[in-house]
Amino acid sequence: MRVLVLHGPNLNLLGTREPEIYGKTTLAEIDAQLAALAKELSAEVRCHQSSSEGALVDHLHDAGGWASGVLLNAAAYTHTSIALHDAIKAVGLPTVEVHLSNPLAREEFRHVSRIAPVCVGTVSGFGAASYTLGLRALLGYLRRA
Repeated sequence: MRVLVLHGPNLNLLGTREPEIYGKTTLAEIDAQLAALAKELSAEVRCHQSSSEGALVDHLHDAGGWASGVLLNAAAYTHTSIALHDAIKAVGLPTVEVHLSNPLAREEFRHVSRIAPVCVGTVSGFGAASYTLGLRALLGYLRRA
């Protein structure tokens, strides 16, 4: 099992950006946790971060050739990106949406996810653990499919 992990805009600032919302765990620490968990679960992850919507779309397109599924924190693009929605749908890989915070407990503009309709599930509100919970859920989904 190979999983593409995509981190969207501003997530490279984790650990210092609004720690009261996003926590103090850095993106490098999250990637290391995911790699360790994947190894434990006989899987592989490839992690990428970009603040560019087009780069995220390109990574999704590329994943169609090698990945079994996608773990995606689209960050602010969650609420605006039809391009990510269409890329997920076009590639056809099972995708789990993850968020560090709970978007429904935040500003109203964060209550709508443009990508949720093409994802198999969403994990949010558990800080950095949202990623490991999401990876466990995705791998379980893939193994049942």
